[in-house]
Amino acid sequence: MSDLEKAVATQMANIQKRTGKSLAALAATLLSLGCTADRPVSPEPLVGAWRSSVQFDTGALSDTKDLEFMYVFNAGGTLTESSNYDGAPPVPPAYGVWRSVGPNEFEARYEFFSTAPSDGDVLKDGGGWLPSGRGVLTERITVAADGRTFTSTIRAELFDLRGKPFAGSGDARGRGERIRF
Repeated sequence: MSDLEKAVATQMANIQKRTGKSLAALAATLLSLGCTADRPVSPEPLVGAWRSSVQFDTGALSDTKDLEFMYVFNAGGTLTESSNYDGAPPVPPAYGVWRSVGPNEFEARYEFFSTAPSDGDVLKDGGGWLPSGRGVLTERITVAADGRTFTSTIRAELFDLRGKPFAGSGDARGRGERIRF
């Protein structure tokens, strides 16, 4: 074996020793991370999909007796809400945020755009519903201990296109049930 071949063989042996030690250290580290006594963090009991019956006691919607909301509360603290009246008048879903304020207690704030029909002639000629403002709902939610239902209070505030308060704001109560298989 030539001197060059001996040098290459020595280098290869050293690399194998270092690689073996590095792999052993990596394996030990990964094993120790996977073997902890800590249990995985469970999501907040509000995370998931819900259906809620809502009754306004005051405001423009107080005469509506069959109002329902469907929500998705995401683990990251965002939410989407839609109601069975989103099509009358056409209104997009509401989007917002939520946070924990205590054990099984949560606060949500979500907003939606409101619309109004175009004037009669424009609507007759295929015109649509134009922006008329927005609504802001603030909801305080208490999830039951079993995580399957909740009760809530809601404050709805309506604003015109300039952001000024608009007639019809009100307060409501909600009773929700988790959507599940």
